[in-house]
Amino acid sequence: MKKLFVKTYGCQMNVYDSARMVDLLAPLGYRPVETADGADMVILNTCDIREKAAEKIYSELGRLKKLKEARAKSGGAMTIAVAGCVAQAEGAEMLARQSAVDLVVGPQSYHRLPEMIAKLAREGGHALETDFPAESKFDALPEQESGAGPAAFLTVQEGCDKFCTFCVVPYTRGSEYSRPVDSVIAEAATLAAKGAREITLLGQNVNAYRGAGPDGEPWTLARLIEALAHVKGLRRLRYMTSHPRDMSDDLIAAHRDIEALMPYLHLPIQSGSDRVLQAMNRQHSVDDYLRTIERVRTARPDIALSSDFIVGFPGETDADFEATLSVVRKVGYAQSYSFKYSARPGTPAAAAPKQIPDDVKDARLQALQSLLVAQQGTFNATCAGRVLSVLFEKPGRKAGQALGRTPYLQPVHVDGAAQLIGQIADVRIEEIQPNSLKGVLLREKALVH
Repeated sequence: MKKLFVKTYGCQMNVYDSARMVDLLAPLGYRPVETADGADMVILNTCDIREKAAEKIYSELGRLKKLKEARAKSGGAMTIAVAGCVAQAEGAEMLARQSAVDLVVGPQSYHRLPEMIAKLAREGGHALETDFPAESKFDALPEQESGAGPAAFLTVQEGCDKFCTFCVVPYTRGSEYSRPVDSVIAEAATLAAKGAREITLLGQNVNAYRGAGPDGEPWTLARLIEALAHVKGLRRLRYMTSHPRDMSDDLIAAHRDIEALMPYLHLPIQSGSDRVLQAMNRQHSVDDYLRTIERVRTARPDIALSSDFIVGFPGETDADFEATLSVVRKVGYAQSYSFKYSARPGTPAAAAPKQIPDDVKDARLQALQSLLVAQQGTFNATCAGRVLSVLFEKPGRKAGQALGRTPYLQPVHVDGAAQLIGQIADVRIEEIQPNSLKGVLLREKALVH
C-alpha cells in the first residue's frame, strides 16, 4: 500500500474534488492517511479565494520540502502535487519557485493525475496540467468510492460566466459547465447506496445549472432536484452556492413543493450598496435581492437564510457600509459568512482606485460580524423547545453521543444516539450553545426515520 495524504483548502467543491482524487489514485495502490509524515504522495488541493492564499501554500510547501528531504535520506521518496485554484493561477511559476513540487494540476485537469504520475515515473522531472476540459474530467472520473457518509457533496456545475470584479473563479475554473442529468443521478444513486441520506449539490453558480437531460434538452436545477428526490435512500437535498440572478420561479417553487429540499438557502449578496454592487459587477440591485428574498419566504415561510458579505471593497464609503448593515437588519440571517476584501491578482478590482485601509476594513468587519452573530443567536434561540428532525452524521466527543444537523444546517449534539448514525430522528432542542445546539432524542420508534 502507498500512503496518500490530501490536504484540502477552501470550499465544499474542493472537498468533493479531494475525494475524487483519492478515488482516482486508489487503483494505483494509494490509500489515504491522516498525516503527511511518511506519506508516499502529498496533494495540496488549494483555494485562491482567501487572502494571501498563495503565500500560505508556499509556506506549507516549505514544511513539506523538509519532510521530502528527510524521507530521501532514509531511502524513501515523496511525491508532492499541488492541485486546485492556486495551482491553476500559479502554474509553471510554482514549479520554478518551489523545487520540491513534482506535479501541478488545475481543478479541471485532476482526472489526469494517474497519467501524470506514470509520466513522472518514466521520465522524471516535473508535470504541469492546467487546461480547462471540464466535460472530459467528469467523463474520466471513476465511480465514487471515498467520502460516502450520511451527508455527501456532489458537484453538478462548475465555472462562472458572471465575472464579478473581485473574483478569480472565471480564470481558475473556467466558464460555466453543467454535468448531464444522467451522470448526476447515477452518482447520487451510488452515494445513496453507500449510505448517503443527504446530498448537497455544488457549483460556483449552482442555480445556473443547465445540464443536458435524457431527451437532450437542458434541465434547470429545480427539475434536477425533483428527479433526485426520487432516488432511493435519499431523504434530504441542499444546494450551494447560488447567484441572485439565477433564482428562477421554478427553483423558488421547488422550495415549496419538494419535501426533500431542506428549508435553507445560501444566497450571497456581498454588499447592501447598489453603488458597490455595480462596481463588483454583481448584475443585480439591492431591491432585486430583497424582492427575491420576499418571494422565497412567501413560498417557504420557515426557510432559513444565509449569505456572503465583503467589506472594504475599493471605494466603499461609510454610507455604503451602513447600507450593508441595513440590508442585514431587513433580511435577518440564520447564518452568514463575512470577509475583508483582499485583492486577487489579475482581477479588475485589484487595480481599482480608492483601496480601503486595513484598519477601516477591520472595524467594518467587526461591526458586521457582531450583527450577524447576534442574528444567528436569535435564530437559534427560536429553536429552543422545538422538535426538529436531525440527520446523525458522526460520533460526538462523549461516549454514546452523536453529532447531527437539523434541516437548518445547525449542528446538534445528542447523548445516547450513537446507534443512530446514518439515520434521521426527531430531537427536542433543549439547550442553545455558542456554536451548536444540544437536544434529547425522542425515544418513540415512530419518530425514527
